[in-house]
Amino acid sequence: MKDNLLTTTTADQGACVSVMGGTYRLVITGQQTNGAYAVIDMLIPPGGGPGPHAHPDFHESFHVLEGEVEVKTEVGTYQARKGDFLNIPTGGMVHGFKNKSDQLARLWCVVVPAGLENFFQEVGTPVAAGTFLPPPSLGPDDIKRLAAIAQKYGQQVFPPNYLG
Repeated sequence: MKDNLLTTTTADQGACVSVMGGTYRLVITGQQTNGAYAVIDMLIPPGGGPGPHAHPDFHESFHVLEGEVEVKTEVGTYQARKGDFLNIPTGGMVHGFKNKSDQLARLWCVVVPAGLENFFQEVGTPVAAGTFLPPPSLGPDDIKRLAAIAQKYGQQVFPPNYLG
Protein backbone atom coordinates (compact mmCIF):
# COMPACT_ATOMS: atom_id res chain seq x y z
CA MET A 1 0.00 0.00 0.00
CA LYS A 2 1.32 3.44 -0.95
CA ASP A 3 1.20 6.43 1.38
CA ASN A 4 0.77 8.90 -1.47
CA LEU A 5 -2.75 7.95 -2.54
CA LEU A 6 -5.25 10.66 -3.42
CA THR A 7 -7.71 11.46 -0.64
CA THR A 8 -11.00 13.12 -1.53
CA THR A 9 -13.80 14.54 0.58
CA THR A 10 -17.06 15.59 -1.02
CA ALA A 11 -19.07 18.58 0.20
CA ASP A 12 -21.41 16.29 2.14
CA GLN A 13 -18.69 14.22 3.85
CA GLY A 14 -16.91 14.83 7.13
CA ALA A 15 -18.32 14.63 10.61
CA CYS A 16 -20.00 17.81 11.89
CA VAL A 17 -19.83 18.88 15.53
CA SER A 18 -21.35 21.80 17.35
CA VAL A 19 -18.66 23.63 19.32
CA MET A 20 -19.69 26.65 21.43
CA GLY A 21 -22.54 27.44 19.02
CA GLY A 22 -20.55 27.05 15.80
CA THR A 23 -20.72 24.05 13.49
CA TYR A 24 -17.38 22.53 12.49
CA ARG A 25 -17.13 20.03 9.64
CA LEU A 26 -14.03 17.86 9.83
CA VAL A 27 -13.05 17.91 6.16
CA ILE A 28 -9.90 15.85 6.62
CA THR A 29 -8.47 14.54 9.87
CA GLY A 30 -5.12 13.45 11.15
CA GLN A 31 -6.31 9.88 10.81
CA GLN A 32 -6.43 10.47 7.04
CA THR A 33 -3.12 12.39 6.84
CA ASN A 34 -0.98 10.27 9.15
CA GLY A 35 -1.11 13.13 11.65
CA ALA A 36 0.38 15.69 9.27
CA TYR A 37 -2.53 18.16 9.26
CA ALA A 38 -6.29 18.57 9.60
CA VAL A 39 -8.76 20.80 7.76
CA ILE A 40 -11.92 22.11 9.42
CA ASP A 41 -14.75 24.02 7.74
CA MET A 42 -16.08 26.35 10.45
CA LEU A 43 -19.53 27.94 10.32
CA ILE A 44 -19.72 30.68 12.92
CA PRO A 45 -23.15 32.24 13.57
CA PRO A 46 -23.57 35.84 14.75
CA GLY A 47 -22.19 36.14 18.26
CA GLY A 48 -20.27 32.87 17.97
CA GLY A 49 -16.58 32.05 18.11
CA PRO A 50 -14.03 30.68 20.55
CA GLY A 51 -12.75 32.66 23.50
CA PRO A 52 -9.07 33.28 24.19
CA HIS A 53 -6.95 30.16 23.84
CA ALA A 54 -3.49 29.03 22.78
CA HIS A 55 -1.93 25.87 21.43
CA PRO A 56 1.87 26.08 21.49
CA ASP A 57 2.48 22.98 19.38
CA PHE A 58 -0.04 23.69 16.58
CA HIS A 59 0.29 26.02 13.61
CA GLU A 60 -3.21 27.23 12.75
CA SER A 61 -4.34 29.24 9.76
CA PHE A 62 -7.73 30.57 8.68
CA HIS A 63 -9.08 31.69 5.33
CA VAL A 64 -12.31 33.69 5.62
CA LEU A 65 -14.60 32.28 2.93
CA GLU A 66 -17.72 34.24 3.89
CA GLY A 67 -18.65 36.95 6.37
CA GLU A 68 -16.27 38.46 8.87
CA VAL A 69 -14.90 37.86 12.35
CA GLU A 70 -13.08 40.02 14.85
CA VAL A 71 -9.80 38.34 15.77
CA LYS A 72 -8.10 39.28 19.04
CA THR A 73 -4.52 38.30 19.82
CA GLU A 74 -1.83 39.36 22.23
CA VAL A 75 -0.58 41.81 19.61
CA GLY A 76 -3.88 43.46 18.70
CA THR A 77 -7.30 43.19 17.12
CA TYR A 78 -7.99 42.52 13.45
CA GLN A 79 -11.25 42.58 11.49
CA ALA A 80 -10.98 39.60 9.13
CA ARG A 81 -13.30 39.80 6.12
CA LYS A 82 -14.13 37.56 3.17
CA GLY A 83 -10.93 36.66 1.34
CA ASP A 84 -8.61 37.47 4.26
CA PHE A 85 -6.06 34.95 5.54
CA LEU A 86 -4.85 34.66 9.14
CA ASN A 87 -1.78 32.79 10.32
CA ILE A 88 -1.37 31.81 13.97
CA PRO A 89 2.21 30.51 14.18
CA THR A 90 3.41 27.65 16.30
CA GLY A 91 4.49 28.95 19.68
CA GLY A 92 1.35 29.59 21.66
CA MET A 93 0.06 33.06 20.72
CA VAL A 94 -3.15 33.62 22.68
CA HIS A 95 -5.98 34.29 20.25
CA GLY A 96 -9.74 34.08 19.82
CA PHE A 97 -12.38 35.36 17.43
CA LYS A 98 -16.01 36.43 17.43
CA ASN A 99 -18.54 36.95 14.70
CA LYS A 100 -19.82 40.41 15.64
CA SER A 101 -21.88 40.78 12.45
CA ASP A 102 -25.46 39.73 11.78
CA GLN A 103 -24.38 37.31 9.02
CA LEU A 104 -22.96 33.79 9.14
CA ALA A 105 -19.15 33.61 8.88
CA ARG A 106 -17.36 30.68 7.28
CA LEU A 107 -13.69 29.95 7.93
CA TRP A 108 -11.44 27.30 6.39
CA CYS A 109 -9.07 26.24 9.17
CA VAL A 110 -5.86 24.25 8.66
CA VAL A 111 -4.02 22.85 11.67
CA VAL A 112 -0.46 21.50 11.47
CA PRO A 113 0.16 18.93 12.84
CA ALA A 114 -3.26 17.32 13.19
CA GLY A 115 -4.79 16.73 16.60
CA LEU A 116 -6.88 19.79 17.37
CA GLU A 117 -9.81 18.19 15.54
CA ASN A 118 -9.82 15.48 18.23
CA PHE A 119 -10.41 18.18 20.84
CA PHE A 120 -13.41 19.45 18.84
CA GLN A 121 -14.81 15.93 18.61
CA GLU A 122 -14.50 15.40 22.36
CA VAL A 123 -16.00 18.71 23.49
CA GLY A 124 -18.49 19.09 20.63
CA THR A 125 -21.88 17.57 20.01
CA PRO A 126 -22.43 15.64 16.75
CA VAL A 127 -24.92 17.46 14.51
CA ALA A 128 -26.18 17.29 10.94
CA ALA A 129 -24.49 19.62 8.47
CA GLY A 130 -25.83 23.16 8.71
CA THR A 131 -27.40 22.55 12.13
CA PHE A 132 -26.65 25.04 14.88
CA LEU A 133 -27.06 24.43 18.59
CA PRO A 134 -27.12 27.33 21.05
CA PRO A 135 -23.84 27.88 22.89
CA PRO A 136 -23.89 25.94 26.15
CA SER A 137 -24.08 27.73 29.47
CA LEU A 138 -20.83 27.01 31.26
CA GLY A 139 -20.62 26.95 35.03
CA PRO A 140 -17.36 26.74 37.00
CA ASP A 141 -17.31 22.92 36.86
CA ASP A 142 -17.93 22.97 33.09
CA ILE A 143 -15.06 25.42 32.60
CA LYS A 144 -12.71 23.22 34.64
CA ARG A 145 -13.75 20.18 32.60
CA LEU A 146 -13.23 22.09 29.32
CA ALA A 147 -9.80 23.31 30.47
CA ALA A 148 -8.77 19.74 31.38
CA ILE A 149 -9.87 18.40 27.98
CA ALA A 150 -8.11 21.29 26.23
CA GLN A 151 -4.89 20.52 28.10
CA LYS A 152 -5.16 16.87 27.05
CA TYR A 153 -4.97 18.09 23.43
CA GLY A 154 -2.16 20.62 23.91
CA GLN A 155 -4.39 23.64 24.24
CA GLN A 156 -4.78 26.27 26.97
CA VAL A 157 -7.97 28.24 27.58
CA PHE A 158 -8.09 31.68 29.18
CA PRO A 159 -10.87 33.76 30.80
CA PRO A 160 -13.20 35.51 28.32
CA ASN A 161 -11.76 38.98 29.15
CA TYR A 162 -8.10 37.87 28.91
CA LEU A 163 -7.47 39.82 25.69
CA GLY A 164 -9.52 42.83 26.77
